[in-house]
Amino acid sequence: MMLPEWLLRHKATIEPFRGDGAYGPVFGPAFESRCLVDDERRLVRDAQGAEVVSDTTVFFPPGTLCPEGSRVTVNGRVTTVITSFSRDGGGLPTPDHVEVVCR
Repeated sequence: MMLPEWLLRHKATIEPFRGDGAYGPVFGPAFESRCLVDDERRLVRDAQGAEVVSDTTVFFPPGTLCPEGSRVTVNGRVTTVITSFSRDGGGLPTPDHVEVVCR
């Protein structure tokens, strides 16, 4: 079961992080995806375990590629991905989605 379409009220532009180059971060081609945006400040842990303040959590349909370090533009604001999680119920009746935690 996926997130219901009626919940995906926003659109986000994602530039997937590809790595670091000689002049800074390198991003893949930008693409747009429907999403649900939750603007809430909370304390989260990044991939290295450090505590970081997140201002926005974005929920995307399953399979959306948005690795750590990617740029996400939502509601006119450009943010950086702290971490992302694939939420898959494994066939249970839960809303499968990708949860992206942003600065």
